[in-house]
Amino acid sequence: MSKDKLRLQIAFEAARIMYFREESEYLRAKLKAGRRLCRGSLKPNDLPSNREIREQVLSFARLFEGDERTSRLREMRFAALRMMKRLQAFRPRLIGSVLTGHVRDGSDIDLHLFSDSLHAVTHTLDEAGLVYDTERKQVRKQGESQIFRHIHVREQFPFELTLYDENQAHYVFKSSITGKAIERKSIAELEQFLEGEYPGYEDSDIYTEEGSVDRFAVYQSLLAPLEEVRQSPKYHPEGDALTHSLQVFDLAREMHPYDEEFLLAALLHDVGKAIDPLDHVHVGLEALEGYITDRTTWLIAHHMEVHALHDGTLGQRAHRRLSSSENFEDLLQLGECDRKGRRRGVPVPEIEEALEYIQELEDLCQW
Repeated sequence: MSKDKLRLQIAFEAARIMYFREESEYLRAKLKAGRRLCRGSLKPNDLPSNREIREQVLSFARLFEGDERTSRLREMRFAALRMMKRLQAFRPRLIGSVLTGHVRDGSDIDLHLFSDSLHAVTHTLDEAGLVYDTERKQVRKQGESQIFRHIHVREQFPFELTLYDENQAHYVFKSSITGKAIERKSIAELEQFLEGEYPGYEDSDIYTEEGSVDRFAVYQSLLAPLEEVRQSPKYHPEGDALTHSLQVFDLAREMHPYDEEFLLAALLHDVGKAIDPLDHVHVGLEALEGYITDRTTWLIAHHMEVHALHDGTLGQRAHRRLSSSENFEDLLQLGECDRKGRRRGVPVPEIEEALEYIQELEDLCQW
C-alpha cells in the first residue's frame, strides 16, 4: 500500500473513531487507527495531520446530519453570544468548531475566559441559575505539564469554559490542528461576524424576552466579585472594593437620589478591579458595554482623572478637555463621593438593595 493511500485510510478511520466518540483526542484516534490498518511498524510520516482528520470528521457530519447541522450551527452561535454576554466580565472569547463551522452532533461550545477567581465565574453562573461541573485537567504540551480549569455548563447546548489567568487575555494561543494562532472572537467581533453570516439576525427570535440578558443581573455579577478584592489600607481603610463601591453609591444617593445614570456610575466605577486591577477602568467599561448609557460611560471613564485634577497633577490640556463636557460638574461630584467613600466601619447597603433602588427609579420613569 502506498504511503499516500495509507495516510488517507488512517485519516478516514481516525475520523470515524472521533465522530462516533471512541476517542476525543486527535493523537489517540490516529494511533488507534494506525494500529488497526498497519500490520508493520508505523512511522510518524504515515500519520495524517489533525487538519486532515478534521476534514474527514466534517464529511461524516455532512453525511449523517445533513441540513440539520446547518440549522444547529446557527443556533449554537447565537447561544454562544448569549452566554458570552452573561460572562462579559471575564472577557470571553469564542473558539473552536462553533466559530469555524466544523460542528457535529454533540459538539461543545468552547469559550475562553480570563479571571484569577474561579469563584467569581461560578458565582455568575449560580446567579443565572445554570447547572455546571468544574474540572481540573492535567495536560502535557511540548514536554511541559499544565493544569487547565474547565467549567462544563449543561444548557440547550453543552458549553466548555476554559479559565485562564487575567494576564493571559492577550496571549496568542496556538491551534493543535493548524499550528497557527487560534481563531477566536470577542463579543463585538462575534456580533459583527453574525451580521455578515446571518443578515438581519437582530430581527429574529434570538433576542426574545426569555433569551435576553437582564442588565441588573450583569451589574450584580460584576459587583459580587469585588468583595474578594482587597485594597491598600493606606488609601482604602474601608477594606474591600465592594464595601468602597457601596459607600460611594450611598454618598451619591444623598447627592442625586433620582439620577439613575449618576448612581450607576458611582456603584459600578470600580467593577474592573475584579477583572484586571492594573487596567480597571478600561476592562470595566468593556464588561459594561451595552448595559450603561453614554453619560454613565463617560463618568466612569474619567473618574481617575478627576482625582489627578483634585491633587493638582492633571495637565492643562486634559483639564480643558474634561471641563468642556456638559457632565464636568457631575464628574467632580463623583470624584468627591469616590474620595469620601473610604471610611472604616460605615454600614453599607447590600448589592441587592442598591440595585433594587435603581430599578425602582427605572420603573418610576417608565410609569
